[in-house]
Amino acid sequence: MRKIVRVNMRSSEVSEEYASEELRRICGRYFIAHILNSEVDPVCEPLGRKNKLILAQGWFSDLNLSTTGKISIGGKSPLTGGIKESNTGGFFGKRLSRLGIKAVIIEEKPVDIPATFVLYISGDEIQLINSADLQGLNVSESIKILREKFGTNIGILCIGPAGEKLMHAAGIACPDDKDIQIRYAARGGLGALMGSKGLKAVVVAANKSIQPEIANPILLKETIKEITYLLSSDPKSKNRKLYGTLDILEVANQVGIMPTRNFSQGSFENISEMTGPSFSARVAERGGIGRSGTPCVPGCTIQCSNVLANKGGKGKIVASLQYESMVLLGPNLGIGNVDSIGEINNLCNEIGVDTIETGAALGVAMEAGIADFGDSRAASDMIKQIGEGTYLGRILGNGAKFTGQAFGISHVPIVKSQAMPAYDPRALKGNGVLYATSTMGADHTSGNAFETIKTNDPLGKENQVFNSRQLQIRAAILDTMGVCIFIRPAFVRNPDLLVRLFKAKFDWNITYPEIRQLGAKILDMERQFNENAGVSERFYRIPEFMREEPLPPNNTVFDISQQELETIWDVPIKNDFF
Repeated sequence: MRKIVRVNMRSSEVSEEYASEELRRICGRYFIAHILNSEVDPVCEPLGRKNKLILAQGWFSDLNLSTTGKISIGGKSPLTGGIKESNTGGFFGKRLSRLGIKAVIIEEKPVDIPATFVLYISGDEIQLINSADLQGLNVSESIKILREKFGTNIGILCIGPAGEKLMHAAGIACPDDKDIQIRYAARGGLGALMGSKGLKAVVVAANKSIQPEIANPILLKETIKEITYLLSSDPKSKNRKLYGTLDILEVANQVGIMPTRNFSQGSFENISEMTGPSFSARVAERGGIGRSGTPCVPGCTIQCSNVLANKGGKGKIVASLQYESMVLLGPNLGIGNVDSIGEINNLCNEIGVDTIETGAALGVAMEAGIADFGDSRAASDMIKQIGEGTYLGRILGNGAKFTGQAFGISHVPIVKSQAMPAYDPRALKGNGVLYATSTMGADHTSGNAFETIKTNDPLGKENQVFNSRQLQIRAAILDTMGVCIFIRPAFVRNPDLLVRLFKAKFDWNITYPEIRQLGAKILDMERQFNENAGVSERFYRIPEFMREEPLPPNNTVFDISQQELETIWDVPIKNDFF
């Protein structure tokens, strides 16, 4: 993958260039940080002409390696005002890699907004197509029309009405080939950035296939085989295939980290339908199109996605229902019925908004008295209003912070203007460190400390800063590889496999400590952009109410000092796959 495509939305010009050997080493999340630092004014308006929307492949995106095919999407975030990388599954990334395309950089914006363009990429041509018939349509309707126009053998990125209306909670959808799984690059308002460029969708038709450049095919085959074996035999992988990410829900509730009724409690009294085993049994009982253990990218051996069918089994309620969405749209809103949560999640997918940001915004609105906690119909209605662009819908569609400001609520679970995922930092203090120091704001995918709860007291302060530093470095590496974070068990058991991947594909003689240093370098580049943009991690803290008001049932507060948090950049870098 050496080709870089640039698209100027103001002039409609499309150009192609080829990466140098040096630039070939810069991929995925690393590539986004490189482009933003070298080409984007850090103080530019996120939805203005000077920001760029970047689609970037990872180091190993074009390989037949389990979990590869995720595409990194980034730019200056409309929500946080800093750097943002969000990656997604679906079938777009793999198809783009087959054309040998390393990255697509969307620049400038049309003179008139809204505009509804489709960027069509194939092995024969790249062109912008004015598609006014898609304007205002929800995600599924848009995807259906795109397939009628361009065929079924395509990859799709698409925004819904929220992205077109430039709402800061908007994400970018990416379906599978059957349009059952709808995955999202959800966080940071990148759907609004895409909408600001006048783009409704990007379509890639892999009508030609460029073979990946492999330095040592035999070594690569052996390495991939061992990774696949280690993943297939790992207990975590087996649980995720059965239960998806819901396998952690019961433990999260027991530990007391589960956001409930706008982060006022850490456990919910009615989770019986939500746990992994219960949810999986419901899926199996209904049969039909419902199933657990489906992949979100082609060829994944973990297969942690699911399809929740309706009671007749002939249609879906949602696919996929994951831990973050279940909790932010369920217990956080006082809702315990799984079907209702699934329907609310599906509405978010259709309107094109981040379930985490939207769930948090609705929780704030319920605390303000706009609706009662537990009222699923009211929650559905509020999301519909986001798509319709009513006054209330525009407030909610711009995220939890905006909602709190509109209704005078101080209990707003955000850091750097971005809503927290489903781990309250008062009871999982490692994630509090992450939210406060991550270049991405409150984003668990940047280094989730949940996996440390068995080895490090989640309520204690000891080792939390040190651990978060290692987890953030690892996340930067994985995001640059173009793989899912769930591949990590293979590298935990044998870190040398990562060294072998670099040697097999690129013939790079890079050591594992050097790979860890490269992860730290990526974080430093992101910190530099945020510093220049005026949103340095030094100035963002866990909300005051979380530092002062104890969280039941553990009755703890987030009490790691700002002084200790700022030592994270001086923490030694471990050389194992933490």
